[in-house]
Amino acid sequence: MQVAAISPSEQLNDPKAERLAFRWGYIALPLAFLVIAGALAAGFYARLPAELAYRFADGAADAWLSRSSLLLWMLVPQAFFALLAYGIVRVVLASTRYWPAQNAPLRGILVVMGNTLALPQIILTFAMLDIFLYNVYDVKLIPLWLFAIIILVLGGGVLAVFFARAIRHLRRLRASTDRE
Repeated sequence: MQVAAISPSEQLNDPKAERLAFRWGYIALPLAFLVIAGALAAGFYARLPAELAYRFADGAADAWLSRSSLLLWMLVPQAFFALLAYGIVRVVLASTRYWPAQNAPLRGILVVMGNTLALPQIILTFAMLDIFLYNVYDVKLIPLWLFAIIILVLGGGVLAVFFARAIRHLRRLRASTDRE
């Protein structure tokens, strides 16, 4: 089996060349955590006191912040990460017009690239929920550092699986081209 090489200029002029289009699945997790954080903020806002405890030492609150300031500090980074994921995917998609027509492996990469930014969003959402629960119900969840380690280890595991699959795919491609 021989694969015909297509130059980038031929691909640009070929109306049949497959173009990758933006898909919301490329940034589904960052958008989902932005919506979840917004829903948590909207749901808890009326029940929150004017001053919120946000930092704790030995189980007791030792730093306070106004309700609107805390929401700003929690929701702006969520929106930033969602916009950053969108921007990264858009830049990569814009650059694909110069790549060969065989873009199928890029879809998996775009899904990982766009959705990896959900990892810090998950941690921020947990921190926001922890602060809200403490200030409304006097309930503390597990320590934030422990939750962050768990999320980062799980995220690293997902990335390791993805990279192992990509390496296996490259080895298969190399083996098939060596046989020809």
